Amino acid sequence: MSTAVVDPGPGAAPSSYAALAGRLLASGLVNDPWIDGRPRFDPIPLSLTRAQHGQLAACAESVALAHEELVRLVTAEPALLGSFFGMSETERVLFALSAPAWHGIARADVFFTDDGPRCCEINCDTPSGLAEAIALGDALAVSAEPAADPNRHLARRFAALIASFADTLAAPGRAARDRPEGPLTVGIVYPTELTEDLGLVALYRRWLEERGARVVLGSPYNLVTGPDDRVALMGTPCDLLLRHYKTDWWGERRPIWRDEPPLPDAEPLVEPLRAIVRATLAGRVVVVNPFGAVLPQNKRALAFLWEHRARFSPAARAAVAGHVPVTMRLEAADRDQIERERELWVLKSDYGCEGEEVIIGGEVSAAVWRETLDACIPRRWIAQRRFHPRRDAAGMAVNYGVYLVAGRAAGLYCRRSAGATDRTALSMAARVLPDATDARPRPHGDRPGT
Repeated sequence: MSTAVVDPGPGAAPSSYAALAGRLLASGLVNDPWIDGRPRFDPIPLSLTRAQHGQLAACAESVALAHEELVRLVTAEPALLGSFFGMSETERVLFALSAPAWHGIARADVFFTDDGPRCCEINCDTPSGLAEAIALGDALAVSAEPAADPNRHLARRFAALIASFADTLAAPGRAARDRPEGPLTVGIVYPTELTEDLGLVALYRRWLEERGARVVLGSPYNLVTGPDDRVALMGTPCDLLLRHYKTDWWGERRPIWRDEPPLPDAEPLVEPLRAIVRATLAGRVVVVNPFGAVLPQNKRALAFLWEHRARFSPAARAAVAGHVPVTMRLEAADRDQIERERELWVLKSDYGCEGEEVIIGGEVSAAVWRETLDACIPRRWIAQRRFHPRRDAAGMAVNYGVYLVAGRAAGLYCRRSAGATDRTALSMAARVLPDATDARPRPHGDRPGT
């Protein structure tokens, strides 16, 4: 059974959360269990039935399949990259470098509603939260019950993913699918100036080294062309680059607001990209997640799924109609209607993530909504129909982050919040109940203490 930990609500002893925080810090995967002086983690696991867990997985997998069709459609019609998706020159090059490959590991954000599960987006570029999900499951002893732990296969599936990409490597004098001799050298490329994902980098490193890989850490600015057309990170030639640096950060940095000043360091990362392109074309390096993620990560992809749904297979159309909220490009929407129906819409920038650059019409005043519509550059935004997730007695909803590896559900990261899922959301461990248990997820009204 899971270790009992008291929820630090009103009147609870502060030491109850402190004990959990200590275990999280000891994992080496969580840098700070608090945010702005408040707990980041919920000490009570979230219970799901197997049927509910299966619904989440089916929703995420079907939406990922629709994205797969989208990528293949655009690969055949690359003019859409500019005309519909508004990509910069560098972003179009990034897509061409790996298309139709785009997916390795992703996180689909799914919510339960009275009309079934809804997926508001898929982060297939630099998905986060894995370290928190693993560390919290361990700290609350959910991982000690393999049948109950939705993340029990994540490490194995991740390792298989890396091996499958490594198998595509070519080397001089060897067959294209022969892997390099000796241990695989993996460079983890991430924004070293930011600290929030250091736990994820540590987790990736742990998983790789446990399976015999040599791991090098660095930023794109540490990438150069090495010997034999290889790419080197921190001076070490790498066979595989594990990319945790957003695709749109590699290209031209462009404003999303009309009154926004020019962005610092707006130029594309030409030299690091040149080193990667040369090594990729020579078959000397492979990138996970592939740069083709620049397309499905763009939220205008969701608008394409709706605006051009007739071009997709019946299965993809059903997935979009059943699980994806109605989405349109802002420049293609009726401005007066969007302004008038403020409470029905959510605005999202094309490459915003983790709750950044998300404006929920029903949570701002009419004046703020109008000012937002006036200030945003329409070709950088989408309008998405607001849906209403189920909430618990405290008015909180859960974002079920379904991890996908090679298109199949492989893990779960849950966050609980009253509004948009942002950095202040409370992270929760998920626990899948036995088949015989007929219980709803706690956020639907039976959470203890609410």
